[in-house]
Amino acid sequence: MNLTAIIPTFNEEANIEAAIGSVSFAREIIVIDSYSTDKTVEIARSLNCKIMQREFDNFSSQKNHAIRKASNEWVLLLDADERISPELKNEILHTLKSEPEYDAYWIYRNNFFMGREIHYSGWQNDKVIRLFRKSTCRYNGLPVHEEIATIGNTGFLKNRLNHFTYKNFDNYLGKLNRYAWLQAAEYDKKVKRITFFHLFIKPGVRLFRHYLLKQGFRDGFAGLVIAWLQSYAVFTRYIKLWLIRHNKK
Repeated sequence: MNLTAIIPTFNEEANIEAAIGSVSFAREIIVIDSYSTDKTVEIARSLNCKIMQREFDNFSSQKNHAIRKASNEWVLLLDADERISPELKNEILHTLKSEPEYDAYWIYRNNFFMGREIHYSGWQNDKVIRLFRKSTCRYNGLPVHEEIATIGNTGFLKNRLNHFTYKNFDNYLGKLNRYAWLQAAEYDKKVKRITFFHLFIKPGVRLFRHYLLKQGFRDGFAGLVIAWLQSYAVFTRYIKLWLIRHNKK
């Protein structure tokens, strides 16, 4: 198939083999690595992937760099903790074998957290653009929670992507902290003064939103943890913004 799969990585030795296996139908597989210190690159190289290593600055530029290097017009972007199901694989192949109607395709995700599939908690309508044309699409430049921007039309695939976002609590908390540093640097451009509202009201609203409005309580204990972590993420990005501004990072 005229398809390049791209997988961004940093210390993903536990995930990389399964991630590569799920996109093995692609003509080219690129692993763009941020100088992992574990066996990620060694494993990927043993599976005949094209390896690129680049210092990480932000998610958009990292992915856009790999997109520019893709040999094929169609790109399938996969995070290392995501998997293409057999049903989604068949749909992608069918879409590309015909004349694709759209330049980019949204794919809904099944999210798994703390050993169970999450059906509520604000994740029930989670979707990402993962299949797109190289010539008309790039990531929008946001340092975190980046999205594809396209000059063409977007459509939807019917089958879902599986997202195993949780390895363990410390790993997930570390991920939130890394995201918070990136978001804090971005907020430095638009937040004038950090107030009580930023540190207490906004985190409280986020907790209420995920646990009650988004029915996180229906996901049991995992839903409570998700709501708390979402609240913590809001709080800590403003703490990190304060640290940046006072040169205490």
